[in-house]
Amino acid sequence: MLDCTRCGACCTNPEENRQEGYAAYVDVTERESLWRHAKLVERYVTRDADGKAHLKLDAGQRCSALAGKLGRRVRCEIYALRPAPCRRVEAGSDDCLKARRERGITAG
Repeated sequence: MLDCTRCGACCTNPEENRQEGYAAYVDVTERESLWRHAKLVERYVTRDADGKAHLKLDAGQRCSALAGKLGRRVRCEIYALRPAPCRRVEAGSDDCLKARRERGITAG
């Protein structure tokens, strides 16, 4: 079984997005419970040129809500309030394994 708290690869902007200059990785819709926490929204959510909300990425192209070191020990600062796209990620899924390969994370 893969241990998500030792990974964090799925919380980074995929290579294909970066190559296209696409930085709006995880959409945050208006119905997300995160919106009820103004300070968290201010810290972790941004809007693109079209006004669409998404989680902020740091300079390294990883979600700003991800704390820790990829492949070692990570945690989501908004785990209980994370948006639906984050909730859909499943350990061991094709997307998970692809993200792990892109980041060079092979251990569980």
